Amino acid sequence: MTAGNSTPAPRDIPEQRRILGVLVFSQILAGAGLAAGITVGALLAEEMLGSTGLAGLPSALFTTGSALGAFAIGRLCRRWGRRPGLALGYAAGALGSLGVVAAAAVGSAPLLFLGLLIYGAGTATNLMARYAGADLASPARRGRAVSTVLFATTLGAVTGPNLVTLTGEFAHSWGIPRLAGPFLLAVVAFGAAAVALAVLLRPDPLRLAETLARTEPPPGEADGTAAGTLRRPLDRTRRRAVIGGTTVMILTQLVMIAVMTMTPVHMLAHGQDTQAAGLVIALHVGAMFLPSPLTGLLVDRVGRRRVAGASGPLLLAAGVLAAVAPAHSVPTLATALVLLGLGWNFGLVSGTAMVTEALPPDRRAAAQGWVDVGIAIAGATGGMASGLVVALGGFPVLALAGGALSLAVVPVVVWSARRPPRTEDKTRTAPRTEAEHV
Repeated sequence: MTAGNSTPAPRDIPEQRRILGVLVFSQILAGAGLAAGITVGALLAEEMLGSTGLAGLPSALFTTGSALGAFAIGRLCRRWGRRPGLALGYAAGALGSLGVVAAAAVGSAPLLFLGLLIYGAGTATNLMARYAGADLASPARRGRAVSTVLFATTLGAVTGPNLVTLTGEFAHSWGIPRLAGPFLLAVVAFGAAAVALAVLLRPDPLRLAETLARTEPPPGEADGTAAGTLRRPLDRTRRRAVIGGTTVMILTQLVMIAVMTMTPVHMLAHGQDTQAAGLVIALHVGAMFLPSPLTGLLVDRVGRRRVAGASGPLLLAAGVLAAVAPAHSVPTLATALVLLGLGWNFGLVSGTAMVTEALPPDRRAAAQGWVDVGIAIAGATGGMASGLVVALGGFPVLALAGGALSLAVVPVVVWSARRPPRTEDKTRTAPRTEAEHV
């Protein structure tokens, strides 16, 4: 609300509450599936391949699969809507998880690689669901809508790593290696999420947002200028918001994946057991998603770019602490991984709000798919490089390098906030939003 305007803050349309409820339910289910690859993917590969240098390969594979999945899901959502796109993405994640279990059972490395690649579609869907939460949100509540969907992942994602021992014993009782146990849980989790979305996500949020943009102004934009941006070229301010938000998410993803992937390997190499590694990763995943309501509130109240800028120092602190932490100190490593998750959360929520706010509804799905392709490629790069860096220089080198790289988000945010020349400002098709002033 601008100064001098007594109009009350806009409210979301009635359908938004039901859509958020369905998304929350499906994200709780899918969270456990997301946690499987994070917790034991690197350990399973190290066990099957017999090489620490290749321990980062699973993360690279399922994040590469996430890139392919993000592209495909974005295209499906653009053509058919969020419901079929997200449901098919989770179904692919369940199929990939089943492939990983089969690979572990027969000892096939090629099948493992293929399964992890397909599994990545489930992790892509888990993140892309946040866009569905923002489709119908009013501008003043967009950050909180994104964060609500991310927060819902917490229950499954935190529970999953702590079930490593239980699911491992279950898998062992069926003659399957213990480290494949969490992927059995992922088969059920992703499959249930796919069914829930296919049946319950009605009306389709993207289709409804497109319809509303063509027939009436979106909530909070009563002058109709946002609807007028449909199919028009983006002005410089909006382009900068898309580029800036995307870059923030890519950098924070790369750093987070690189450090997170090698932390369990680092711990096990220094005498810790899988239960301790699972606890650290559980706390990390909790920090990735649990603070989301607060982050969303900060994004809406303090500003998208300020929260995005804060992600860099948080990740730097995480890298420094992880580098100096004794390998036997679970509390210190856990604190570092909590800071790592929190920095990622700040970057993802704020970057998503920046990108979604800058795009009209008819361009969102395809553009958001490409954004998440970039995020997934960054994750694949971080995952693959992490094992090689640790093999050559050790875990502290990896942690410090990641922390230093994360500071690049600060100049990116400053650049994205620059005002356009006055000549362009006069031809803008929409007024500045709160995020553009920050």
